[in-house]
Amino acid sequence: MVNIEQLKKKIKLRAMARYMAFAPLSVAWDWTYRIRRIFYEYGVLKKTTFKVPVISVGNLSFGGTGKTPMIVWLAEWMISHDLTPVVLTRGYKGQLEYSSGLLKSGQKFRLNPYDYGDEPLMISNKMSRGAVIVGKKRAENLLKYFSEVKPDVVLLDDGFQHLQIHRSFNIVLFDATMALNLYKAAPLGYLREGLTSLKDADAIIITRGDMVTQDKINKLISKLQEYFHHTPPIALTSYKALGVFDVHDKYIFSNHELKGLKAIAVTAIASPDAFYRYLESFGVDICEKVSFPDHYFFTPEDVNELLIKASQQSAIIICSEKDMVKMKRVSLDSRIMFTKVKVEFISGENELIQTLSKVLHLESPPQ
Repeated sequence: MVNIEQLKKKIKLRAMARYMAFAPLSVAWDWTYRIRRIFYEYGVLKKTTFKVPVISVGNLSFGGTGKTPMIVWLAEWMISHDLTPVVLTRGYKGQLEYSSGLLKSGQKFRLNPYDYGDEPLMISNKMSRGAVIVGKKRAENLLKYFSEVKPDVVLLDDGFQHLQIHRSFNIVLFDATMALNLYKAAPLGYLREGLTSLKDADAIIITRGDMVTQDKINKLISKLQEYFHHTPPIALTSYKALGVFDVHDKYIFSNHELKGLKAIAVTAIASPDAFYRYLESFGVDICEKVSFPDHYFFTPEDVNELLIKASQQSAIIICSEKDMVKMKRVSLDSRIMFTKVKVEFISGENELIQTLSKVLHLESPPQ
């Protein structure tokens, strides 16, 4: 018979041992980033400044917090106010990551995710105006293409730790579903750098706010507020489902038609569990979950195996919109579909827009 008290004691001792082992490394990690920020703040390390506003969209945690949908929302909002945005992104795992590449809006040729990366292509496909610049050396690449793209505003993707570029406004995203005990610098927690860096945050956006309780959100906000040097606007968002589409971007299923739909859920994103929960919330009957590493490039063998499984189980294949960018380079099979979503604000949208409007010198903030 299991002795509950002894089991609790063992668990507690293991937790203490882990803390003792990782705490010094976590402190060292945190201070490394603190010192780096101080060096940039006082000019020991130089920043490149551009003559247009630079809006950074980033996070503190490893993994996905919804930066790409937020970049898309910001770009669309700016375009609707007659601004030309340029997105500056690394193009992670694309062939141009360590050089440079330019994706102009409306460009319908040479669109290869193996060159540019999946997220830049997805962003570019949604922009009716402006461009996406790909490459790790973002300051150099922006200088290279600046006169060609003529931006009114630059969106710096995953930019909170990219201190080489001076920014006008820092948006920091947090995933509401991440456990609160992980809000420590690595390796003790799941943060790239400590919460003290929030002194540089100009706005906080908590994503997937509809997937947790209000109590969890309140506790997260309370934790973050301890590190604010001022009071930035705090917004809460969710993702509005627009339905399921095929490889040709044709609308196939509404949200209501997903209930009972048999599907193999395929992901190559940072937060696969969130994607699975999202499908299950609409009643999708997930007969198999297949997870690949984030930004993975699907091979013909991968897709053929998935299609065989789909045939055997009389199911369709559903992936995210980002994954479809790579999936359709391999197959145009009608059984492969993707979910399309957009950012929807639960609260804080007006406060964020008013603050951004001041930064961008818009005469009348939109309602």
